[in-house]
Amino acid sequence: MAERTRVDLPDYVPESFEVYINGVRQVEGPDFRRESRSLVFPRPLAQEGKLGFWRWTSMWLGIAGTYRKHETVDIAYEEDGRRQVATGLVPVPYE
Repeated sequence: MAERTRVDLPDYVPESFEVYINGVRQVEGPDFRRESRSLVFPRPLAQEGKLGFWRWTSMWLGIAGTYRKHETVDIAYEEDGRRQVATGLVPVPYE
């Protein structure tokens, strides 16, 4: 597993924004740093990945659920005086 994680910012996100992981505000410096149009986190961010056929089937039948760790990254910013949120940003291993 990668030691660090990178999240690329969409082009429409301005220079001033707030970063959240699972709804918890992150602070630039201790929690992440900026590299151009990317955010670099000093730890791996867990992604559940795709579920296979048998996992979907067992969930559909109510036999099992999915309890894997999955961290979401959201970016909140102001645009034309309105608060906007970019969601579903995909973390990738930092290379």
